[in-house]
Amino acid sequence: MSLWLLNHFSTVTLAVVAVGGTVLLAVAGSVLLRRRHPTLAQGEHNDMVGVTLGMFGAIYGIILAFVIVTLWTQLEDTQTIVASEATNAALITRDAGAFPQPVRARLDAAVSGYVHAVVEDQWPRMRAGNPSYGATESHLEDAFRALQTYDPHGQAEQVFYEQAVDHLNDIASQRRARLTMARRELPPLLQALAFGGALVLIPLTFLYGLRKLRVQILFVASVAGLVGFSLLLVFVLDRPFSGDLSVSPAPYREGALAQYWNH
Repeated sequence: MSLWLLNHFSTVTLAVVAVGGTVLLAVAGSVLLRRRHPTLAQGEHNDMVGVTLGMFGAIYGIILAFVIVTLWTQLEDTQTIVASEATNAALITRDAGAFPQPVRARLDAAVSGYVHAVVEDQWPRMRAGNPSYGATESHLEDAFRALQTYDPHGQAEQVFYEQAVDHLNDIASQRRARLTMARRELPPLLQALAFGGALVLIPLTFLYGLRKLRVQILFVASVAGLVGFSLLLVFVLDRPFSGDLSVSPAPYREGALAQYWNH
């Protein structure tokens, strides 16, 4: 469900629904409770409610901050992995220039097939939460086979050959890391803590009595808006390959790899 929402609605739309809906529900709940129990406006229990609200708000805030920072770091790590994988593919293309034409042609074909498979086949699968090794496996094997069956001649070829092998090994490693990131999501217990905590914190604000209704609504709405926006960040950052804030496949189309897309 979360992947479908991220892939079919913009972040702005999700923000309006999530934050706006949270604020509206919180304000409506506060007004209804105030009408049902008019004595709450007198603030007889504000001391106890204030201490409880402050303590719970501090703990919940720390938890949300930890979750958001962790997810943001995960997104940046994923972007680094993607950029590194594309860079290594581009470096293999450049290294291949030192080899004879048949070997160079095989490596070019393998790298071209690989980047096309990543962008056109593997990326949609990752957006849907169903990454697959099979989409790029044959192209990666072709590249390995092209290097494994070639015996470099001369010092220059040997140097570029070793570099190409190292870059190809890095691609295999980074592909695994990228697909692992595509499967990763916030553990269920942390999801329950992040979203369930809001169901405790926001209703607590209803119990903090203020004599003026407008001030009460402003207080409840501000807390609900902050919590709603924080939960929106958790929601959109949880899947690094889905939604408007997702990692882009642009590195596989740039630099030395652009030649594989021009025609």
